[in-house]
Amino acid sequence: MSSIKLKLSGVTKTFGSKKVLQGIDLEIPQGKSLVVIGGSGTGKSVMIKCVLGLIQPDAGSILVDGRETVGLDARERDKVMRKFGMLFQSAALFDSLKVWENVAFGLIQGRGMDRKEAKRIALEKMKAVGLDEAVGELFPAELSGGMQKRVGLARAIAANPEIIFFDEPTTGLDPIMADVINDLIVKTVKNLGATTLSITHDMASARKIADYVAMIWQGKIIWHGPVADLDRCGNPYVDQFIHGRASGPITNAA
Repeated sequence: MSSIKLKLSGVTKTFGSKKVLQGIDLEIPQGKSLVVIGGSGTGKSVMIKCVLGLIQPDAGSILVDGRETVGLDARERDKVMRKFGMLFQSAALFDSLKVWENVAFGLIQGRGMDRKEAKRIALEKMKAVGLDEAVGELFPAELSGGMQKRVGLARAIAANPEIIFFDEPTTGLDPIMADVINDLIVKTVKNLGATTLSITHDMASARKIADYVAMIWQGKIIWHGPVADLDRCGNPYVDQFIHGRASGPITNAA
């Protein structure tokens, strides 16, 4: 039985009168991939920000390797954050830095690594996602959307993280490029042996990269199970969402 790498218990968060998270319970075994699905405004991004410590939950527990992370001071939080990598929705590259500098950013700025060594690692990680050395000397504006995603993925794995977050990894890509990125995610995560938490609206992506799927609705996890059980889960909310049906229990007014 795999050990639990990340565990959320009873996590709540309210902004003013809006209850965004209403008791999130989730766990991800070591080396497994969990994809959280759900509509816009259901709390997916807030949940990840709570795990990263960018937002302090109102209540609940967030364990990383069995250690409580809610309420850690800045120094201890920084130690925990060294376990994480993240691929942002828009790649979130720095326009003024060359591609290799973007990939190496966390190594140089976060870990004080020598630039020469950081560049060597950056080029190695770029190669792992299908980008050659010449791309490293370009600027983000010179790259296509798919190449920018590859750079974002290379940066996410640059420090060999134990846990990787993927925030809408295929947004803005055509179906073929989205599938290429999904394949790269599966390959690179497997090579690292990393544990992953992803949030997405893209069901093709979810089916390809997930071991487990959870659906969040009105701030709660309403279904959680192996990806193989997704189509026969028997939950009307999940069924409507994964098939993109206009009619069902989920309405725009909800």
